[in-house]
Amino acid sequence: MYTVLMISVIIVIIVLVLSVVTTSKAYQFKHTVDPVDSVDQNSSDSEASKVPEDETEGEKN
Repeated sequence: MYTVLMISVIIVIIVLVLSVVTTSKAYQFKHTVDPVDSVDQNSSDSEASKVPEDETEGEKN
């Protein structure tokens, strides 16, 4: 009976130690984020959607 209890306690201690080590390594990991481009994407989209004035003037005549 005591043998099963001791083996169980040893297994619990091993799992606890491995969990603590894994968690501490995860908190020490340095995450990086890619820099954001400084180009405004909305301004380039609006330029492409504009109709040249010459085409609109030709339809009126």
